[in-house]
Amino acid sequence: MYSNRPFFGSKIRSKLVNKTIRPVIDYLLLLLLSFMLIKAIMLIGFENVSTIKPADEAYYKWFFTLISAGYLLRSLICVGFKSYTSDFFTYLTTGIALLLLFSLDIEHAIQWMNNHYVYSLIILLLFLFEFSRFDIRKATLVLNPAQLFMLSFALLILVGAALLKLPNATTSPISYVDALFTSTSAICVTGLIVVDTATQFTALGKSIILLLFQAGGIGIMTFTSFFGFFFKGGSASFSERFVLSDFFSEDNVSEIRKTLAKVIFITLLFEAIGAALIYISLDNTHFPNIGSRIRFSVFHAVSAFCNAGFSTLTDGLYDFRIRNTYPILYVVSMLIILGGIGFPILLNLYTFVKYKLLSLFSLIRFGRKKDFIPMMINVNSRLVIYTTLFLIVVGCLFYFLFENDNTLKEMSVAGKLAHTFFSSVTPRTAGFNVVNMGDLSTAAIVLTIFLMWVGASPVSSGGGIKTSTFAIALLNVLRIARTKRHIEFHHREVHERSVDRAFAIIIISIIMLGSFSLVLHLLEPDKSALAVLFECVSAFSTVGLSLGITPMLSNYAKILLIVLMFIGRMGILTLLFALVSKTKTSVYRYPKENIVIT
Repeated sequence: MYSNRPFFGSKIRSKLVNKTIRPVIDYLLLLLLSFMLIKAIMLIGFENVSTIKPADEAYYKWFFTLISAGYLLRSLICVGFKSYTSDFFTYLTTGIALLLLFSLDIEHAIQWMNNHYVYSLIILLLFLFEFSRFDIRKATLVLNPAQLFMLSFALLILVGAALLKLPNATTSPISYVDALFTSTSAICVTGLIVVDTATQFTALGKSIILLLFQAGGIGIMTFTSFFGFFFKGGSASFSERFVLSDFFSEDNVSEIRKTLAKVIFITLLFEAIGAALIYISLDNTHFPNIGSRIRFSVFHAVSAFCNAGFSTLTDGLYDFRIRNTYPILYVVSMLIILGGIGFPILLNLYTFVKYKLLSLFSLIRFGRKKDFIPMMINVNSRLVIYTTLFLIVVGCLFYFLFENDNTLKEMSVAGKLAHTFFSSVTPRTAGFNVVNMGDLSTAAIVLTIFLMWVGASPVSSGGGIKTSTFAIALLNVLRIARTKRHIEFHHREVHERSVDRAFAIIIISIIMLGSFSLVLHLLEPDKSALAVLFECVSAFSTVGLSLGITPMLSNYAKILLIVLMFIGRMGILTLLFALVSKTKTSVYRYPKENIVIT
């Protein structure tokens, strides 16, 4: 916990408050909320939670009263600090709200609040609030940012697997390997499934999966850091900001708080707009119930933006109610593109759009535009956007060429356009399909493997080698062909370090996919080599498409894919930085020698 802020009064009083009183309150609140969270999981996961018993009411009343007292006491202590306004009002408001709602029984007047699910959500939010107040400086003394990133995902996968094993999460018990596989697929936003999500999981299980791929898409570090910054009053240390700036590829360490807010805002905004568009596009005859339409829209909007590929339908978007509803296909495709293009690009576009709107406002009100800012869309954003558009267009053309007389044969022109566009977008780590994958031609399957291997963009919810890596590799080939000394793009020179990283990623990915495919084929000799390679590339690139062999795999093969999904979500460079210790920079250089390469 952070506990070294200046306190008015003598040094003895300041030390007493910072070293004794505040840590005691902090740890007591975290302990109480941890107990309540475990209790909530037990109630929801094991018992019938349709009604709240009198004993449960007394339990909630006493524990929430203790927690509200802790927040009110913490708010009083804040008055003694030199900069206390933000913390004071946060703790005071939280304490009063909990006191009014639960200690004074006001929640009984609000019918929708009087159930275990609402209480559990409040407990979860308060737990994240308290957990995020831990200072990560101690962790960074032992773990580097890459290791911290991997550890956060690994812990979340284990928690997700435990939650999916709850009796009330499934219609019938599933094995530990299947629970771990599903949790990994959700956290790593892959979408490969070994059990049918629609029939095997209850509403609680589907909600858990939704939360898992939402957390996996944005990243658990984003969630906890968001809470930490905004409930610490922005008092995070420089080391905390540095770790997060490395995670988000943010050059300006001082701007990381705003970056976190923008990431959360952009994510929720696009998901909300996507859910609304999907909702109004649904056929009421197929989804007559408003609740079912809302649940379907929200689940698939979040799944699409996070590039998760999970669906609440047995056949996914290939379901007869969806595959011919072309507006839904276009909405899902756009969400996939926006989610896979990467947060730095979205933030760059956000800045660009904001500048244009302010410039227009200035022109209307003052008769002049805002001062021109050069390179509003930076080189990285341009490279990613151009590469993304290139892959989508090329994918559309070749899918149409390969499948026009096959899976697209009986469709109208509008249907062919919608399906080719969707089929070009979804291999870029999304995992939805609107055609039977087993009916695809061999050429289309090979094209899909290539698109899956390239994947999404850096610092996004997708996997693969990434669009920027692929683009740099192509630009380097052109550089060699033109006998230039450096890679040039949009009046800028690409740094040699980026080129080195790009080719390292490509080589390691090829070696890794070849090795895993070979081992998987040895474990599953009855499966075709193409289907095995397709499965491995899909897992590594966190896509989720399959030729239908995933549910039939043995437990050893499933564990192999779990490892591959985890590696794919972390990224090859993150894995290298986590496993390889840093070496000292050499102050000498050996004489150069040319190696014969033809």
